[in-house]
Amino acid sequence: MDYNINHLRELESESIFILREVAAQFENPVILFSGGKDSILMTYLAVKAFYPARVPFPLLHIDTGHNFPETLQFRDDLVEKYGLKLHVGSVQEAIEAGKASEEKGLNASRNLLQTNVLLESLEKGKYDAALGGGRRDEEKARAKERFFSHRDEFGQWDPKNQRPELWNLFNGKKGMGEHFRIFPISNWTELDVWQYLATEKVPLPSLYFAHTRQVFERDGILLADSEFIYKKPDEELFEETVRCRTIGDMTCTGVWRSSATSVQEIIEEVSTTRQTERGGRTDDKRSETAMEDRKKHGYF
Repeated sequence: MDYNINHLRELESESIFILREVAAQFENPVILFSGGKDSILMTYLAVKAFYPARVPFPLLHIDTGHNFPETLQFRDDLVEKYGLKLHVGSVQEAIEAGKASEEKGLNASRNLLQTNVLLESLEKGKYDAALGGGRRDEEKARAKERFFSHRDEFGQWDPKNQRPELWNLFNGKKGMGEHFRIFPISNWTELDVWQYLATEKVPLPSLYFAHTRQVFERDGILLADSEFIYKKPDEELFEETVRCRTIGDMTCTGVWRSSATSVQEIIEEVSTTRQTERGGRTDDKRSETAMEDRKKHGYF
C-alpha cells in the first residue's frame, strides 16, 4: 500500500515528537496558554500526543486583568473538556502587592507587566520547561528562536548564544535555576495553523470570526472599545464588522475589518492578505526591536 503524507501531517508529526521529547527530558513542564489559536493548537496536539492518557503538563495562563471575556470563557471550557490542570498568574494581584507598577498615559498597557508575573509563576511552580505557541513566521525576533530555547537563572534569553539542533537532537541540559522555553509549532505558518484547525475541526473562540463591535482607530490600527483604554477626545467610536487575528490584552490587540464567519473564509482571507497577523499589535510598534527586547527579559 502507498502511504501518502501531506505537509500538515508532517508538521503535526514534528510537533508531537517535540512534545514527547519534552515529557522525556524534563521533570516539570508547563504549557503557556493565552487563549489564542496557537496555544489552542498546541494544547490540542498535546492531547493527541499522549492519548489515551491525559496531558502530563498543566496550563499556565498569565491573566493581565484586561483580557477579552470571550477568551477566559473559552479557556475554562477547554480545561473542563480535556480534564486539564490550570494555573493562573495574575498581573492585577502583582500590582496590588506592589510587585508591578501600572503604566500611565494613553498607550498604557499591562502587556509588559506579564513578564515578571510569568517568571514568578514559573519559579513558584518549579517548572523547568515552558511550552509556548510562538512561530517563526510571526515576527523577526521569534524567527531567531530554536525549538529548545535556553533561559538563564534570571529568565533571560540570549539570541547570540543558542544551542545547535542538528538531526532533531535537542539538548535540554540546564543548570540550577535555569529553564527552557519550548516552541513545538515553530515551523508552522499562520495559514498552516488555520488549515490544520479546519481539517481537525478544532473549536475556537468567537473572537476569531467576524462580529459587530464598537471600535476606534489609533495610528492606523482598529482597537475594540474597552473600559481599560483611555481615548483621546478626537477618537470617536463607531460600529464595525471585525475579527481578531491574534488574541491578547485588550489594550494592545488590534482588530481587523473582516466578513469571515467560518474557518474556510478565514483561510481564503489569510492566503491573500499582505499584512502579517501581528501587524495589528500596538505593543510590537513601541520600537523597532520591541519583541526582542521583551523576550530578552523573559517575555513569552
